[in-house]
Amino acid sequence: MTDPQNTPEAVTVLEARAIAKSFLGNIALDNVDFSLKRGEIHALLGENGAGKSTLIKILTGVYTRDSGTIRLDGAEVSPANVGEAQVLGIGTVYQEVNLLENLTVAENLFLGRQPRRFGLTDRREMRRRSRELLARYGLDIDVDALLSTYSVAIRQIIAIARAVDLSGKVLVLDEPTASLDAQEVEVLFSMLRKLKADGLGIILITHFLNQVYAVADRVTVLRNGKLVGSRDLDGLPRMELISMMLGRELQHVTRDHQASEGDVPAGDAAIHFSDYGKRGSVSPFDLAIRPGEVVGVAGLLGSGRSETAFLLFGIDRADSGTATVDGREIALTSPEAAIANGFGFCPEERKTDGIIGDFSVAENIALALQARQGWAKPIPSRKKQALAEEFIRSLDIRPADPDRPIKFLSGGNQQKAILARWLATNPRLLILDEPTRGIDIGAHAEILKMIEKLCAEGMSLVVISSELEELTAIAHRVIVLSDRKHIAELSGAEVTADNIMHAIAAPNRTEAA
Repeated sequence: MTDPQNTPEAVTVLEARAIAKSFLGNIALDNVDFSLKRGEIHALLGENGAGKSTLIKILTGVYTRDSGTIRLDGAEVSPANVGEAQVLGIGTVYQEVNLLENLTVAENLFLGRQPRRFGLTDRREMRRRSRELLARYGLDIDVDALLSTYSVAIRQIIAIARAVDLSGKVLVLDEPTASLDAQEVEVLFSMLRKLKADGLGIILITHFLNQVYAVADRVTVLRNGKLVGSRDLDGLPRMELISMMLGRELQHVTRDHQASEGDVPAGDAAIHFSDYGKRGSVSPFDLAIRPGEVVGVAGLLGSGRSETAFLLFGIDRADSGTATVDGREIALTSPEAAIANGFGFCPEERKTDGIIGDFSVAENIALALQARQGWAKPIPSRKKQALAEEFIRSLDIRPADPDRPIKFLSGGNQQKAILARWLATNPRLLILDEPTRGIDIGAHAEILKMIEKLCAEGMSLVVISSELEELTAIAHRVIVLSDRKHIAELSGAEVTADNIMHAIAAPNRTEAA
């Protein structure tokens, strides 16, 4: 079959230039360029916070850009909403299929645009068109059946068929394979290859690199709201792509990591996880943590980093293995159980999962202590105030006002308050998921110093970070994940950005790096 990209028709269908967008003074996109050709599958990649979703929402009319231009078939466009984008020719299908399960397949395909006869919906014609539309993709199903009777994969195909029929120039797919098994992924990819052959431009957002190499032609990588680059995948080594995504610049390492085996804290591990895992989340792993040790966790987005943290803290319940503290088996059935066993957890999404915005700084700091004590025994206001004042002073939380609603603090100061919450419980294990994401340089350095101080005082820490230099600066050991599996462990002098990247790339590498 002729590749549409190598034909004279392989022209640019969608072009975005110098796209900028800020939210409340925070830059989400900084003069980003993006282009899509007819008959091309173009992967859009980047870690959390890279700007992928913001760019897509601007292209599809959900957000209005602050500056820059968008051209569709050479004409400048500014879709004001998703409906306008669809009329222009840009359709979107999200991970959670936006269809109605209580309607039939035919009703979903033609929702809002039903064929009419004598002023009424012509159901016979709608069924005929639905069968004809789905047949283009090799799908022969009962279009009168409720959507809820079909698998997630079939629903994805139905959603894509509707989006292409509505739009027809550009198709945006946001994590379309997240809930599919390998066979279902291949069915979906066969459909995408057909759409590509028909000349459709497809933007694919995914965190599965194997799938990127299996189906995409070109890749654009964003990082921290900026364009890293666009490359043809043919001849692009996996190692180089990972380097683009993680943004390593070894000349700007936080500090030289001169670790050796002697730097790893002495003594036996007090906390053990043996054959610990959960189906569909993280494959069983072994992890032993010594007092005063920092264990780093590295891997690309979707590798199982946060899922590992959820298991360690009891947010997700393991269905295999055991956890022990000081040789005593414990049951991490909930976060309350984890807190009772001396564990603390600072989540990646601090604004949605970490703080209660309308509560004061003092109330937020006291939350974990209150949970451990039990909600039936409220902590006195005077004690909350004293606790907050102590940590505001020791962590330099600004402004130094315990009664101020925490939502009015900067990101770095919110992060310090969340750390204070757990330090107030004097935990033996503190789990930090992306502790420095989205904060300024000064607060970043302060939090890294705090981690080193807690480690020196004998606290065990698990630090999850997409910043490799951050891990090399603070971790005694680094666990590397890929495809929801713990695949490698580096310790001492092995903990370097190069070694971490090679470990991430190695399991799935199919070409020379």
